[in-house]
Amino acid sequence: MKRATVILIILIAVVFSLIKIGTATIFSNKNGRCPYFYTGKASWYSQNDPGILLTTANMERFDDSELTCAVWDLAFNTILKVTNLENGKSVLVRVNDRGPARRLNRAIDLTKEAFSRIADLEKGLTDVSVEII
Repeated sequence: MKRATVILIILIAVVFSLIKIGTATIFSNKNGRCPYFYTGKASWYSQNDPGILLTTANMERFDDSELTCAVWDLAFNTILKVTNLENGKSVLVRVNDRGPARRLNRAIDLTKEAFSRIADLEKGLTDVSVEII
């Protein structure tokens, strides 16, 4: 019985160690103030991309010149600070859409304008940290 319990506990620990939360690693902010801070890959999208609708998930007209973003797990109109981990540049964006595609292993989709403020558009992807402001 004791051996079976130990094996069960080890099995449960292995299963939980394999589970990932989305595509990002979630941390607590260094100063403890921000309960939502994570790192991951950021991409960008624009009105010219195939499959992009005229409206966002919260029914605003999509405008890739605005400082907005798409994430899955935050309320609309949440303000986020997105920082490029390679160069330290940051931008404040507002959540108004849902995405990115989970199968692409990205943490956040930024509009073309927002991404261009922190990285070269030709790069396409960059490592970022994301925190609620």
